[in-house]
Amino acid sequence: MADLQINLAGIQSPNPFWLASAPPTNSGYQVQRAFEAGWGGAVWKTLGEPILNVSSRFAAVSFNGQRVAGFNNIELITDRPLEVNLQEIYDTKKKFPNHAIIASLMVEPKQEKWHEIVKRVEDVGVDGLELNFGCPHGMAERGMGSASGQVPELVEKQTYWVKEAARTPVIVKLTPNITDITVTAEAATRGGADAVSMINTINSLAGVDLDSWNTVPHVAGKGAHGGYCGPAVKPIALNMVAECARNPLVNVPISGIGGISNWQDAAEFILMGATGVQVCTAAMHHGFSIVEDMIDGLNNYLDDKGLASVMDLVGRSVLRYSNWGDLDLNYKIVAEINNDVCINCNKCHIACEDTSHQCIDLYTEDGRPMLKVREEDCVGCNLCSIVCPVESAITMVERKSTIPPMTWNQRQTLISSLAK
Repeated sequence: MADLQINLAGIQSPNPFWLASAPPTNSGYQVQRAFEAGWGGAVWKTLGEPILNVSSRFAAVSFNGQRVAGFNNIELITDRPLEVNLQEIYDTKKKFPNHAIIASLMVEPKQEKWHEIVKRVEDVGVDGLELNFGCPHGMAERGMGSASGQVPELVEKQTYWVKEAARTPVIVKLTPNITDITVTAEAATRGGADAVSMINTINSLAGVDLDSWNTVPHVAGKGAHGGYCGPAVKPIALNMVAECARNPLVNVPISGIGGISNWQDAAEFILMGATGVQVCTAAMHHGFSIVEDMIDGLNNYLDDKGLASVMDLVGRSVLRYSNWGDLDLNYKIVAEINNDVCINCNKCHIACEDTSHQCIDLYTEDGRPMLKVREEDCVGCNLCSIVCPVESAITMVERKSTIPPMTWNQRQTLISSLAK
Protein backbone atom coordinates (compact mmCIF):
# COMPACT_ATOMS: atom_id res chain seq x y z
CA MET A 1 0.00 0.00 0.00
CA ALA A 2 1.09 3.58 -0.70
CA ASP A 3 2.49 5.79 2.02
CA LEU A 4 -0.16 8.32 3.05
CA GLN A 5 2.06 10.26 5.45
CA ILE A 6 2.44 13.95 4.69
CA ASN A 7 4.76 16.72 5.77
CA LEU A 8 3.05 20.10 5.51
CA ALA A 9 5.54 22.86 6.28
CA GLY A 10 7.20 20.65 8.88
CA ILE A 11 3.96 19.31 10.37
CA GLN A 12 3.94 15.52 10.22
CA SER A 13 0.67 13.64 9.83
CA PRO A 14 -0.11 9.94 9.29
CA ASN A 15 -2.41 10.84 6.39
CA PRO A 16 -3.55 13.98 4.54
CA PHE A 17 -7.06 14.00 6.05
CA TRP A 18 -7.54 16.64 8.73
CA LEU A 19 -10.68 17.94 10.35
CA ALA A 20 -11.08 21.66 9.78
CA SER A 21 -11.52 24.18 12.56
CA ALA A 22 -15.27 23.94 13.16
CA PRO A 23 -17.88 22.27 15.41
CA PRO A 24 -16.32 18.78 14.90
CA THR A 25 -13.12 19.96 16.64
CA ASN A 26 -14.78 21.82 19.49
CA SER A 27 -13.49 19.58 22.30
CA GLY A 28 -10.90 17.01 23.26
CA TYR A 29 -13.61 14.34 23.34
CA GLN A 30 -14.45 14.96 19.70
CA VAL A 31 -10.87 15.23 18.44
CA GLN A 32 -9.88 12.02 20.23
CA ARG A 33 -12.87 10.21 18.70
CA ALA A 34 -11.79 11.50 15.31
CA PHE A 35 -8.23 10.25 15.75
CA GLU A 36 -9.53 6.87 16.83
CA ALA A 37 -11.60 6.78 13.62
CA GLY A 38 -8.50 7.41 11.51
CA TRP A 39 -8.21 11.15 10.90
CA GLY A 40 -4.59 12.22 10.55
CA GLY A 41 -4.96 15.64 12.12
CA ALA A 42 -7.34 18.24 13.47
CA VAL A 43 -7.41 22.00 13.49
CA TRP A 44 -8.91 22.86 16.87
CA LYS A 45 -11.99 25.08 16.80
CA THR A 46 -10.78 28.67 16.77
CA LEU A 47 -9.44 29.91 20.09
CA GLY A 48 -9.67 33.47 21.31
CA GLU A 49 -11.67 35.44 23.80
CA PRO A 50 -14.69 33.21 24.55
CA ILE A 51 -17.85 34.57 22.98
CA LEU A 52 -21.57 33.84 23.21
CA ASN A 53 -23.20 31.99 20.35
CA VAL A 54 -26.80 32.27 19.21
CA SER A 55 -29.61 29.80 18.58
CA SER A 56 -30.32 28.73 15.91
CA ARG A 57 -27.04 28.56 14.00
CA PHE A 58 -27.10 26.24 10.99
CA ALA A 59 -28.98 25.94 7.73
CA ALA A 60 -28.54 23.73 4.68
CA VAL A 61 -29.33 23.97 0.99
CA SER A 62 -30.62 20.78 -0.57
CA PHE A 63 -30.80 20.33 -4.33
CA ASN A 64 -32.57 17.78 -6.50
CA GLY A 65 -32.93 15.31 -3.67
CA GLN A 66 -29.40 15.71 -2.32
CA ARG A 67 -29.40 16.72 1.32
CA VAL A 68 -26.83 19.30 2.42
CA ALA A 69 -25.53 20.22 -1.01
CA GLY A 70 -24.51 23.43 0.73
CA PHE A 71 -24.23 24.35 4.39
CA ASN A 72 -24.58 27.75 6.07
CA ASN A 73 -23.68 28.71 9.62
CA ILE A 74 -23.72 31.79 11.82
CA GLU A 75 -21.73 30.13 14.62
CA LEU A 76 -18.65 31.95 15.89
CA ILE A 77 -15.37 30.83 17.46
CA THR A 78 -15.16 28.74 20.63
CA ASP A 79 -17.53 29.63 23.44
CA ARG A 80 -15.48 27.55 25.87
CA PRO A 81 -12.82 29.09 28.16
CA LEU A 82 -9.30 29.15 26.76
CA GLU A 83 -7.94 27.31 29.81
CA VAL A 84 -10.33 24.41 29.23
CA ASN A 85 -9.37 24.15 25.56
CA LEU A 86 -5.67 24.27 26.37
CA GLN A 87 -5.95 21.47 28.92
CA GLU A 88 -7.85 19.31 26.43
CA ILE A 89 -5.31 20.01 23.70
CA TYR A 90 -2.53 18.96 26.08
CA ASP A 91 -4.35 15.77 27.05
CA THR A 92 -5.19 14.89 23.43
CA LYS A 93 -1.62 15.40 22.23
CA LYS A 94 -0.31 13.20 25.04
CA LYS A 95 -2.73 10.46 24.03
CA PHE A 96 -2.11 10.81 20.26
CA PRO A 97 1.49 12.02 19.89
CA ASN A 98 1.73 11.05 16.21
CA HIS A 99 -1.37 12.92 15.08
CA ALA A 100 -1.27 16.57 14.02
CA ILE A 101 -3.00 19.08 16.28
CA ILE A 102 -3.17 22.60 14.92
CA ALA A 103 -4.46 25.50 17.02
CA SER A 104 -6.71 27.88 15.10
CA LEU A 105 -6.31 31.38 16.51
CA MET A 106 -8.18 34.67 16.25
CA VAL A 107 -7.55 37.79 18.29
CA GLU A 108 -7.66 41.53 17.80
CA PRO A 109 -5.06 42.88 15.36
CA LYS A 110 -2.66 43.84 18.15
CA GLN A 111 0.90 42.56 18.39
CA GLU A 112 0.78 41.85 22.12
CA LYS A 113 -2.46 39.88 21.79
CA TRP A 114 -0.95 37.61 19.16
CA HIS A 115 2.25 37.09 21.14
CA GLU A 116 0.30 36.17 24.25
CA ILE A 117 -1.99 33.57 22.67
CA VAL A 118 0.81 32.03 20.59
CA LYS A 119 2.89 31.41 23.70
CA ARG A 120 -0.04 29.88 25.58
CA VAL A 121 -1.05 27.42 22.88
CA GLU A 122 2.50 26.38 22.04
CA ASP A 123 3.15 25.62 25.69
CA VAL A 124 0.57 22.79 25.55
CA GLY A 125 2.28 21.04 22.65
CA VAL A 126 0.46 21.95 19.43
CA ASP A 127 2.17 21.00 16.18
CA GLY A 128 1.32 24.23 14.43
CA LEU A 129 -0.82 27.35 14.34
CA GLU A 130 -3.55 28.38 11.89
CA LEU A 131 -4.40 32.08 11.82
CA ASN A 132 -8.10 32.53 11.14
CA PHE A 133 -8.27 35.48 8.76
CA GLY A 134 -11.38 34.15 7.10
CA CYS A 135 -14.49 34.03 9.30
CA PRO A 136 -17.03 36.18 7.39
CA HIS A 137 -19.63 36.73 10.12
CA GLY A 138 -19.75 37.86 13.71
CA MET A 139 -16.04 38.19 14.24
CA ALA A 140 -15.60 40.27 11.09
CA GLU A 141 -18.03 42.80 12.55
CA ARG A 142 -15.56 43.10 15.45
CA GLY A 143 -12.59 43.81 13.22
CA MET A 144 -11.29 40.22 13.12
CA GLY A 145 -11.68 37.26 10.73
CA SER A 146 -12.31 38.33 7.14
CA ALA A 147 -12.20 42.00 8.17
CA SER A 148 -8.45 41.41 8.56
CA GLY A 149 -8.23 38.78 5.84
CA GLN A 150 -9.52 41.15 3.15
CA VAL A 151 -6.71 43.66 3.78
CA PRO A 152 -3.33 42.41 2.50
CA GLU A 153 -1.41 44.80 4.74
CA LEU A 154 -3.13 43.42 7.85
CA VAL A 155 -2.56 39.83 6.73
CA GLU A 156 1.15 40.49 6.26
CA LYS A 157 1.54 42.47 9.49
CA GLN A 158 -0.31 40.00 11.72
CA THR A 159 1.49 37.03 10.18
CA TYR A 160 4.78 38.78 10.92
CA TRP A 161 3.71 39.38 14.53
CA VAL A 162 2.88 35.71 14.99
CA LYS A 163 6.16 34.62 13.43
CA GLU A 164 8.00 36.83 15.93
CA ALA A 165 6.72 34.66 18.76
CA ALA A 166 6.02 31.27 17.15
CA ARG A 167 8.24 28.22 17.46
CA THR A 168 5.91 25.98 15.44
CA PRO A 169 4.86 26.29 11.76
CA VAL A 170 2.34 29.04 10.99
CA ILE A 171 -0.50 28.45 8.53
CA VAL A 172 -2.56 31.43 7.38
CA LYS A 173 -6.21 30.65 6.62
CA LEU A 174 -7.50 32.86 3.82
CA THR A 175 -10.94 34.26 3.11
CA PRO A 176 -12.59 33.68 -0.28
CA ASN A 177 -14.60 36.88 0.18
CA ILE A 178 -12.13 38.88 -1.88
CA THR A 179 -11.61 39.61 -5.56
CA ASP A 180 -8.25 37.83 -5.88
CA ILE A 181 -7.14 35.42 -3.16
CA THR A 182 -3.58 35.35 -4.51
CA VAL A 183 -3.12 38.93 -3.29
CA THR A 184 -3.64 37.95 0.34
CA ALA A 185 -1.77 34.67 -0.16
CA GLU A 186 1.22 36.69 -1.35
CA ALA A 187 0.84 38.98 1.66
CA ALA A 188 0.84 36.00 4.03
CA THR A 189 3.97 34.67 2.33
CA ARG A 190 5.71 38.03 2.68
CA GLY A 191 4.77 38.03 6.36
CA GLY A 192 6.62 34.74 6.81
CA ALA A 193 3.79 32.18 6.68
CA ASP A 194 5.00 28.62 6.49
CA ALA A 195 1.82 27.55 4.68
CA VAL A 196 -1.61 28.84 3.68
CA SER A 197 -4.98 27.15 3.98
CA MET A 198 -8.05 27.88 1.89
CA ILE A 199 -10.86 28.45 1.66
CA ASN A 200 -12.77 29.71 4.65
CA THR A 201 -16.52 30.07 4.26
CA ILE A 202 -18.29 32.30 1.74
CA ASN A 203 -20.69 35.11 2.67
CA SER A 204 -24.19 33.73 2.28
CA LEU A 205 -27.85 33.68 3.19
CA ALA A 206 -29.25 30.16 3.01
CA GLY A 207 -32.82 31.15 2.29
CA VAL A 208 -36.08 32.77 3.30
CA ASP A 209 -39.07 30.91 4.75
CA LEU A 210 -41.96 31.70 2.39
CA ASP A 211 -44.58 31.20 5.12
CA SER A 212 -43.09 33.21 7.98
CA TRP A 213 -40.80 35.45 5.82
CA ASN A 214 -38.01 34.81 8.33
CA THR A 215 -34.48 34.24 7.14
CA VAL A 216 -33.08 30.71 7.37
CA PRO A 217 -31.74 30.38 10.00
CA HIS A 218 -33.22 33.10 12.17
CA VAL A 219 -32.76 34.21 15.76
CA ALA A 220 -36.06 35.40 17.24
CA GLY A 221 -37.16 36.67 13.86
CA LYS A 222 -33.87 38.32 12.89
CA GLY A 223 -31.24 36.96 10.54
CA ALA A 224 -27.68 37.71 9.49
CA HIS A 225 -25.30 36.63 6.76
CA GLY A 226 -23.37 33.46 7.49
CA GLY A 227 -20.58 31.33 6.09
CA TYR A 228 -21.29 28.93 3.20
CA CYS A 229 -19.48 25.62 2.79
CA GLY A 230 -20.15 22.04 1.72
CA PRO A 231 -20.08 20.33 -1.70
CA ALA A 232 -21.48 23.39 -3.48
CA VAL A 233 -18.33 25.44 -2.81
CA LYS A 234 -15.82 22.85 -4.03
CA PRO A 235 -15.29 24.35 -7.53
CA ILE A 236 -14.66 27.79 -6.01
CA ALA A 237 -12.20 26.39 -3.50
CA LEU A 238 -10.42 24.22 -6.08
CA ASN A 239 -9.89 27.21 -8.34
CA MET A 240 -8.46 29.31 -5.51
CA VAL A 241 -6.07 26.52 -4.50
CA ALA A 242 -4.97 26.17 -8.12
CA GLU A 243 -4.43 29.92 -8.57
CA CYS A 244 -2.21 30.04 -5.49
CA ALA A 245 -0.38 26.84 -6.38
CA ARG A 246 0.66 28.23 -9.77
CA ASN A 247 1.61 31.64 -8.40
CA PRO A 248 5.42 31.80 -7.97
CA LEU A 249 5.04 34.40 -5.20
CA VAL A 250 2.99 31.96 -3.10
CA ASN A 251 5.83 29.50 -2.69
CA VAL A 252 4.56 27.76 0.45
CA PRO A 253 2.55 24.56 0.97
CA ILE A 254 -1.25 24.67 0.80
CA SER A 255 -3.85 23.01 3.00
CA GLY A 256 -6.95 22.62 0.83
CA ILE A 257 -10.43 23.22 2.24
CA GLY A 258 -13.88 23.52 0.68
CA GLY A 259 -16.51 20.91 -0.10
CA ILE A 260 -14.26 17.86 0.22
CA SER A 261 -16.57 14.89 0.79
CA ASN A 262 -14.67 11.80 -0.41
CA TRP A 263 -11.27 10.56 -1.51
CA GLN A 264 -11.86 11.71 -5.09
CA ASP A 265 -12.35 15.30 -3.96
CA ALA A 266 -9.21 15.06 -1.85
CA ALA A 267 -7.19 13.69 -4.77
CA GLU A 268 -8.33 16.60 -6.95
CA PHE A 269 -7.19 19.15 -4.37
CA ILE A 270 -3.85 17.38 -3.97
CA LEU A 271 -3.35 17.24 -7.74
CA MET A 272 -4.03 20.98 -7.87
CA GLY A 273 -1.33 21.73 -5.33
CA ALA A 274 -2.62 20.98 -1.83
CA THR A 275 -0.30 18.96 0.38
CA GLY A 276 -3.19 17.94 2.63
CA VAL A 277 -6.91 18.61 2.96
CA GLN A 278 -9.31 19.68 5.68
CA VAL A 279 -12.89 18.41 5.97
CA CYS A 280 -15.84 19.80 7.91
CA THR A 281 -19.32 19.58 6.35
CA ALA A 282 -19.01 15.96 5.22
CA ALA A 283 -18.03 14.91 8.75
CA MET A 284 -20.97 16.87 10.18
CA HIS A 285 -23.29 15.19 7.70
CA HIS A 286 -22.04 11.62 7.95
CA GLY A 287 -19.83 11.34 11.05
CA PHE A 288 -16.14 10.69 11.61
CA SER A 289 -16.20 7.19 10.07
CA ILE A 290 -16.16 8.60 6.52
CA VAL A 291 -12.39 8.84 6.80
CA GLU A 292 -12.13 5.06 6.48
CA ASP A 293 -13.37 5.17 2.88
CA MET A 294 -11.20 8.21 2.21
CA ILE A 295 -8.08 6.38 3.34
CA ASP A 296 -8.91 3.17 1.46
CA GLY A 297 -9.91 5.01 -1.70
CA LEU A 298 -6.80 7.18 -1.82
CA ASN A 299 -4.58 4.18 -1.11
CA ASN A 300 -6.11 2.22 -3.97
CA TYR A 301 -5.88 5.18 -6.31
CA LEU A 302 -2.19 5.70 -5.59
CA ASP A 303 -1.56 1.99 -6.11
CA ASP A 304 -3.40 2.10 -9.45
CA LYS A 305 -1.28 5.07 -10.52
CA GLY A 306 1.93 3.35 -9.42
CA LEU A 307 2.77 6.03 -6.86
CA ALA A 308 4.56 5.05 -3.67
CA SER A 309 3.54 8.10 -1.66
CA VAL A 310 0.72 10.63 -1.59
CA MET A 311 3.42 13.32 -1.61
CA ASP A 312 4.21 12.17 -5.17
CA LEU A 313 0.72 13.28 -6.20
CA VAL A 314 1.01 16.84 -4.91
CA GLY A 315 0.68 19.43 -7.67
CA ARG A 316 0.78 17.05 -10.63
CA SER A 317 -2.00 18.98 -12.40
CA VAL A 318 -0.83 22.51 -11.61
CA LEU A 319 1.09 22.96 -14.89
CA ARG A 320 -2.08 22.01 -16.76
CA TYR A 321 -3.96 24.95 -15.25
CA SER A 322 -3.45 28.09 -17.27
CA ASN A 323 -5.03 31.30 -18.52
CA TRP A 324 -7.76 31.37 -21.16
CA GLY A 325 -5.46 33.19 -23.55
CA ASP A 326 -3.05 30.22 -23.54
CA LEU A 327 -5.65 27.66 -24.68
CA ASP A 328 -5.47 26.13 -28.17
CA LEU A 329 -8.21 27.70 -30.32
CA ASN A 330 -7.81 24.95 -32.92
CA TYR A 331 -8.37 22.00 -30.59
CA LYS A 332 -11.54 20.15 -31.59
CA ILE A 333 -13.88 17.77 -29.80
CA VAL A 334 -17.40 16.77 -30.85
CA ALA A 335 -20.29 14.92 -29.28
CA GLU A 336 -20.99 11.35 -30.33
CA ILE A 337 -24.30 9.66 -29.46
CA ASN A 338 -24.54 5.90 -28.90
CA ASN A 339 -28.10 5.08 -29.97
CA ASP A 340 -27.75 1.52 -28.64
CA VAL A 341 -27.89 2.82 -25.05
CA CYS A 342 -29.83 6.05 -25.67
CA ILE A 343 -33.26 6.02 -23.98
CA ASN A 344 -34.64 8.77 -26.27
CA CYS A 345 -35.46 11.18 -23.49
CA ASN A 346 -34.34 13.88 -25.94
CA LYS A 347 -32.85 16.05 -23.20
CA CYS A 348 -29.71 16.48 -25.31
CA HIS A 349 -31.72 17.62 -28.32
CA ILE A 350 -33.79 20.05 -26.28
CA ALA A 351 -30.75 21.53 -24.54
CA CYS A 352 -28.82 21.88 -27.80
CA GLU A 353 -31.79 23.21 -29.80
CA ASP A 354 -32.94 25.75 -27.20
CA THR A 355 -29.73 26.89 -25.54
CA SER A 356 -26.70 25.81 -27.55
CA HIS A 357 -25.81 25.31 -31.25
CA GLN A 358 -28.69 23.35 -32.83
CA CYS A 359 -26.51 20.50 -34.05
CA ILE A 360 -28.41 17.41 -32.86
CA ASP A 361 -30.93 16.01 -35.37
CA LEU A 362 -33.93 13.83 -34.62
CA TYR A 363 -34.78 11.16 -37.21
CA THR A 364 -36.37 7.73 -37.54
CA GLU A 365 -34.65 4.58 -38.70
CA ASP A 366 -36.65 1.36 -39.17
CA GLY A 367 -39.42 2.91 -37.12
CA ARG A 368 -37.07 3.67 -34.23
CA PRO A 369 -36.35 7.25 -33.07
CA MET A 370 -32.67 8.17 -33.39
CA LEU A 371 -30.38 11.09 -32.61
CA LYS A 372 -27.33 12.20 -34.56
CA VAL A 373 -24.82 15.01 -34.12
CA ARG A 374 -23.89 17.15 -37.13
CA GLU A 375 -20.20 17.35 -36.42
CA GLU A 376 -19.58 20.31 -38.70
CA ASP A 377 -21.84 22.43 -36.48
CA CYS A 378 -20.82 20.98 -33.09
CA VAL A 379 -18.57 23.29 -31.07
CA GLY A 380 -17.74 20.72 -28.39
CA CYS A 381 -19.45 22.65 -25.60
CA ASN A 382 -20.22 19.42 -23.61
CA LEU A 383 -23.81 20.50 -22.77
CA CYS A 384 -25.46 17.43 -24.28
CA SER A 385 -23.22 15.04 -22.36
CA ILE A 386 -23.81 17.01 -19.16
CA VAL A 387 -27.62 16.82 -19.32
CA CYS A 388 -27.74 13.21 -20.54
CA PRO A 389 -29.00 10.91 -17.74
CA VAL A 390 -27.45 7.74 -19.18
CA GLU A 391 -23.81 6.90 -18.60
CA SER A 392 -21.89 6.49 -21.90
CA ALA A 393 -24.83 7.43 -24.11
CA ILE A 394 -22.95 10.57 -25.19
CA THR A 395 -19.19 10.87 -25.29
CA MET A 396 -17.00 13.77 -26.30
CA VAL A 397 -14.52 12.63 -28.96
CA GLU A 398 -11.33 14.35 -30.04
CA ARG A 399 -10.95 15.10 -33.72
CA LYS A 400 -7.50 15.53 -35.19
CA SER A 401 -6.96 18.94 -36.70
CA THR A 402 -4.91 19.72 -39.79
CA ILE A 403 -4.44 23.25 -38.47
CA PRO A 404 -1.47 23.87 -36.15
CA PRO A 405 -2.22 24.84 -32.53
CA MET A 406 -2.93 28.53 -32.04
CA THR A 407 -3.64 30.33 -28.80
CA TRP A 408 -5.41 33.68 -28.51
CA ASN A 409 -2.19 35.28 -27.35
CA GLN A 410 -0.30 33.85 -30.33
CA ARG A 411 -3.06 35.02 -32.65
CA GLN A 412 -2.91 38.55 -31.33
CA THR A 413 0.87 38.59 -31.67
CA LEU A 414 0.58 37.36 -35.26
CA ILE A 415 -2.04 39.98 -36.13
CA SER A 416 0.13 42.69 -34.64
CA SER A 417 3.19 41.59 -36.60
CA LEU A 418 1.25 41.43 -39.87
CA ALA A 419 -0.14 44.89 -39.29
CA LYS A 420 3.33 46.44 -39.10
